[in-house]
Amino acid sequence: MFLKNKNYLLIFFVTIFLLLFFKSALGVDDKNKVLNYLKSLKNFSASFIQNDGVNLSEGKVYISEKRVRAEYLSPTKILIVLDTDKAMYYNYDLEEDEFFNPKNTNAWFFYDIFRNPYFFEDSSIKEENNELIIEKIGVDFDQRDFVIKVYFEKNPLVLRALEVLIDNQFLKLSIYNHIYNEEFDKNFFKLINPKFFD
Repeated sequence: MFLKNKNYLLIFFVTIFLLLFFKSALGVDDKNKVLNYLKSLKNFSASFIQNDGVNLSEGKVYISEKRVRAEYLSPTKILIVLDTDKAMYYNYDLEEDEFFNPKNTNAWFFYDIFRNPYFFEDSSIKEENNELIIEKIGVDFDQRDFVIKVYFEKNPLVLRALEVLIDNQFLKLSIYNHIYNEEFDKNFFKLINPKFFD
């Protein structure tokens, strides 16, 4: 009787181990797909609606091989161009520009999500309602806690939303109208006041 129970226990533990192993292996596969998808977003654009819990903004994000450009179209027309350690902000209504290091602002996550290939390596991934959600928890350059979640439709794999929480400041971008392999003017991602190109 004891030997029979021992065999059942062995079968039970082997089954649990295999289920956990396959679940982990599938998670790694999904994570690799998501990371490869993000790396492939070059010459890409999409529209977004940004919600900070109080205000709604609309705009477009553009991804090149090295830079990220975000254009806010309403309620205020603003341009932000981001590189690894330099960025430009331009307010069309006030005709004001400012150059800054993105790591000193909340804008850093835009660049890291789309152009930093190592950003999500220590992240977790889960599947809910035919969506893959990759989550990164950490501390930013100013030692503030952050949680970043990126939502993907699973089949086909498509970027759908970003959620960012930095020290109780919440931001969600819903993403739609994806355009892949877009061609951009050579000056489109330059860190120069856009009035010089008009």
